[in-house]
Amino acid sequence: MNPIRVTASHFGETCSAICVLALLAAVASARAQSPGMASAVVHGHVRDSKGRALANATVLLQLAAEAQTQTPPPQITHTNSEGAYRFAALREGAYTLRAEMKGYAEATSGPVNLERDATKEIDFTLVLIPIAAKTTAPEFFDEPQFTVAGVTQATNSGGHGSDTVLRTTEALARATVSLSKESNAPAPASSESALRDSVTRSPNDSALHHQLGELEETLGNPLEAVREYQRAAELDPSEPNLFDWGAELLTHRALEPATEVFANGNRRFPKSVRMLVALGVSWFARGSYDRAEQYLVAASDLAPDDPTPYVFLGRMLGMETAPSEESAKRLARFAQLQPGNALANYYYAVSLSKRSPGAADDDAESSARVESLLLKAVHLDPKLGAAYLQLGTLYSRQADFARAISAYENAIAASPAEVSVEFDEMLAEAHYRLAQAYLRTGDKAKAQAELQLHDDFAKKTKDDTDRERRAIQQFVIPLRNNSSASQ
Repeated sequence: MNPIRVTASHFGETCSAICVLALLAAVASARAQSPGMASAVVHGHVRDSKGRALANATVLLQLAAEAQTQTPPPQITHTNSEGAYRFAALREGAYTLRAEMKGYAEATSGPVNLERDATKEIDFTLVLIPIAAKTTAPEFFDEPQFTVAGVTQATNSGGHGSDTVLRTTEALARATVSLSKESNAPAPASSESALRDSVTRSPNDSALHHQLGELEETLGNPLEAVREYQRAAELDPSEPNLFDWGAELLTHRALEPATEVFANGNRRFPKSVRMLVALGVSWFARGSYDRAEQYLVAASDLAPDDPTPYVFLGRMLGMETAPSEESAKRLARFAQLQPGNALANYYYAVSLSKRSPGAADDDAESSARVESLLLKAVHLDPKLGAAYLQLGTLYSRQADFARAISAYENAIAASPAEVSVEFDEMLAEAHYRLAQAYLRTGDKAKAQAELQLHDDFAKKTKDDTDRERRAIQQFVIPLRNNSSASQ
């Protein structure tokens, strides 16, 4: 056997290889232990308000601390055909992300804190901006396309369709105004002169103009009120200022200007649920029900746990022969997310009852589901007269007139503490349907009595509605865009 001979050159080569391997291992170990090395991942999807993937949407990612200086520039990627995006090899830190696409309101997220080796999934929902609401400039106050020239007594309803549609529109407008988070309580009489003096001394104080707008409205000066709200929004285009300006326009039936203000408010504050709701109501009031639904659906997707968009969608159901697929899905989600909410069960039941023939469930199964939801609604809220009314209608269709009569009587008995035009209208319908049920059972005397009560409540509803309409002064609005319909 030959002895193994180790020469100096062999020893040097072996030592060199071992040293290189040891150096590489040391570098790898140092990288693994370094807190700032690029190892984190951010990924997700970009979809529209209906859950559809948006391909080729732009997603920008930037360290939050660098967002003000814009150096270094943000990382940019685009979504694939499935709406997916991915940023890899990111170092630790706080990041902001922004998703944008032409024709949609941009969405942002962050700051997002990334640790070493962390993986974050962040999805974006982009809300489509209708063509009528798009502008070439991002800022609103280039100049609004309208002026408020004066006020006039209401000479027509300013609405679309039947009187029932109009009353629904007016009720939704009132509900929209009630979404204001700002206090609309009138200022004490002793403070009026002090407030006016303060505005004179500080003409660029938006808060003072807003307060003066509230005061002018309570004093019955809507023209002065809307100008003060507009001035407040011009000085400080905050979400509350823009919303209250639009709400004042909506209150006085300046529908197209209200839409313009809410649309621009939505562009500035795409995460404001109430701005989307108000935009939907303004389009509904103008007779564009598809656009109205689009915005309310988007609002419900923006804040799935907020009941407001669902309630507005539900209140619009009375104007539809059958709810759209998108509305039906959202109302089903409302009931699923808030099973203890009486209105969630009620509106889902109404949605199911209005489905077109040929739906997946057979009629008997569907009726049983509707009945179950309505019974749950009145159990949760025994004063929900509208749910009793729906139950009566359901039983009448089944020719179960004994239970129908009981349900109608419960609807009439479920009187709220504050009677409103909407409740008077519901009472009128309940008395009419109760009269029909009595006729089917052969009790003509009771039927005649109920018909008389129906006529009384119907007249009261009309008188109260006419009185409310006469009390509201309408704005005279010259539109600067000649292609727009005049108000």
